[in-house]
Amino acid sequence: MAKYFDVHPDNPQPRTIGQIAAAIRDDALIAYPTDSCYALGCRLGSRTGIDRIRTIRKLDDRHHFTLVCRDFAQLGQFVRIDNDVFRAVKASTPGRYTFILPATKEVPRMLQHPKKKTVGVRIPDHVVTQALLAELGEPLLSSTLLLPGEDEPMTQGWEIKDRLDHEVDAVLDSGDCGTEPTTVIDFSGGEPEIVRAGAGDVSRFE
Repeated sequence: MAKYFDVHPDNPQPRTIGQIAAAIRDDALIAYPTDSCYALGCRLGSRTGIDRIRTIRKLDDRHHFTLVCRDFAQLGQFVRIDNDVFRAVKASTPGRYTFILPATKEVPRMLQHPKKKTVGVRIPDHVVTQALLAELGEPLLSSTLLLPGEDEPMTQGWEIKDRLDHEVDAVLDSGDCGTEPTTVIDFSGGEPEIVRAGAGDVSRFE
């Protein structure tokens, strides 16, 4: 049965955030809010977490997982980024974008696209997510909480708790965070390719 955490949207309770971070370090799989929609998250090196996300979402091995980072400095540890791409990504973060970029050796192989050796990265503009990332001290391995056969992610913490009670270990609820996933931009070829138009404005990459 999943633990349910009611987190203040503007002033997340430090003790609660600490409990959630400790659970993640112990290999917990969580459902948590972001600035676009709810996501599934686990520890960066958690093979069981990856397997559980794949099972819940019915994903194949070509799916790009996302490293949700606290800031640009942390993001830079996990992807290779040249000057032109740096400026474009920097201007769009924090925000509702996921960028696909070549992975560095810091990224576990199991998270990389099997052929392209790329990984998704993002920096969310969300108080609760940022508080959790600060406490955790490393990125969250993440994937949009979009269930198979459904067009939109769930938006209510209580609904997620009800639906996934035996499939996740914890649910963070800080109120409604929308239904639109991030806009995904693939920079792995140097030029921006819009993979998914979502919550982030695509016009700057067209």
